[in-house]
Amino acid sequence: MTKTELETTYRDYIACLNRREWTALGRFVHEDVRHNAAALGIDGYRAMLEADCAQIPDLRFEIEMLVADPPRLAARLRFDVTPAADFLGVPVNGRRVSFCENVFYAFRDGRIEQVWSVIDEVAIEAQLR
Repeated sequence: MTKTELETTYRDYIACLNRREWTALGRFVHEDVRHNAAALGIDGYRAMLEADCAQIPDLRFEIEMLVADPPRLAARLRFDVTPAADFLGVPVNGRRVSFCENVFYAFRDGRIEQVWSVIDEVAIEAQLR
């Protein structure tokens, strides 16, 4: 994939997540996808995303920064959400929080095969003090 193709594919993937089009994930996510070293496969990855949306009903992925160097891509995603209960072990319980996630992806055959993700938990905790 070219840099432009990779960026376009990623933006389409984010749009798919925001529309909750779980049946379309296979267009963007490799069947052998891994997340932070855990082998999830596409079914496990979908279950993870569905659980996130159940826990955070207003979850929306917003791209703040995007850097593509095929076959890898890095993104900084911004969230302004209201988790229903505990989130990452923090008792958010319906309060609005804003935070970022730094994510690195490796693509194979035009789809996401590897995801490395770090969420700024300190930012969440600071807002709840």
